[in-house]
Amino acid sequence: MLRISKLSDYAIIILGHMAKAPSQTFAANDLAGSAGIGGPTVSKVLKALVKAHVVRSTRGPKGGYQLAQTPEKTSIASIIAALEGPIALTECSIDLSHCEQASSCNVRGNWSVINRAIHAALEAVTLADMAITPPMGSDGFHIPVKDITFQPRRNPEQ
Repeated sequence: MLRISKLSDYAIIILGHMAKAPSQTFAANDLAGSAGIGGPTVSKVLKALVKAHVVRSTRGPKGGYQLAQTPEKTSIASIIAALEGPIALTECSIDLSHCEQASSCNVRGNWSVINRAIHAALEAVTLADMAITPPMGSDGFHIPVKDITFQPRRNPEQ
């Protein structure tokens, strides 16, 4: 099963709260309360998001955290990468030198196609999309992921 970490999930929840008032500055404690996530965890997530320039922080009595870009310009891929590093399904998707099977692997190119498709799908979904509350009784809404491109398969006979 492919799964994002709990911290990435928390980041999207926290940012979803921020996306409802994108120009507002939020205190970490207020975000913890509204998101139902522990204060230390919220602080850890916000620190990673500041480092990745997804949010800005301001010190002082009127300080707090604010989105660095509008929700429409903040991709889910950038949020996940802020918490987990580069998005990759396999080690060779990031760096071929870390793979012990590199010299005998004949499927690396196929993993690369899948990895690019997943990355493109996560880039196509924005924080604004995730912040929309689905109607009651709905299983959500369908986010159109229309910008995914695939490279044609090479024919091994050629």
